[in-house]
Amino acid sequence: MNIIKVTDTKMGGKEAFNIVKNDLENGAKVLGLATGSSPITLYNEMTSSDIDFSNVTSVNLDEYVGLQPDNDQSYHYFMKEHLFNKKPFKNSYVPDGSNPDADAATSDYDKIVEDNPIDLQILGIGRNGHIGFNEPGSPLDGKTRKVGLTESTIEANTRFFADEKDVPRFAYSMGIGSIMKAKKIILLAYGENKADAIAATVDGPVTEDCPASALQNHPDVTLIIDEAAASKLK
Repeated sequence: MNIIKVTDTKMGGKEAFNIVKNDLENGAKVLGLATGSSPITLYNEMTSSDIDFSNVTSVNLDEYVGLQPDNDQSYHYFMKEHLFNKKPFKNSYVPDGSNPDADAATSDYDKIVEDNPIDLQILGIGRNGHIGFNEPGSPLDGKTRKVGLTESTIEANTRFFADEKDVPRFAYSMGIGSIMKAKKIILLAYGENKADAIAATVDGPVTEDCPASALQNHPDVTLIIDEAAASKLK
């Protein structure tokens, strides 16, 4: 793993953008994208750049089950607000959280992932080591599936909803096996509350207890982290 330490999220976004730009200049056509606070400064760099993304395809990691795409807490909405409305892509794929048929929704998305091999995957990481919504205990070779969110993830998401009972309990998520097929991966993490997860990802054993630890087995991973997130590395 290549580790880049930065002073803040703005610098992290610039470092990530330099990698994205370089990959696009070298022929990358498919970007795997994440939601959450960690990639926002990267998306700010992308939208303020002069790069034309109209020949680039994006494939997002996950979506809440039960939310319509126009719901302001859906990941469809998040991506439009932070990226797609300002920088349209050739195609932009996000799992269909409005589809109650989990088998259909996940198999349809697996086909999208297979048809659009990811050149560069952007990841955040949860406090419990989850990537996408692959919570602890997720199979390290998994494909897209419906996942139940842990209490810690539900608690972390509560701040985005008016009432705790409105927080979705399930999501459709690209599996770790699918994530690992990306040619290159960037993981972004900031803050002391990510320090345990980063330490387990880098220094711990490869185990389902820390889904992100699977990245140790990937040939091209870059972690962009601030000093707080790096504070428990050996």
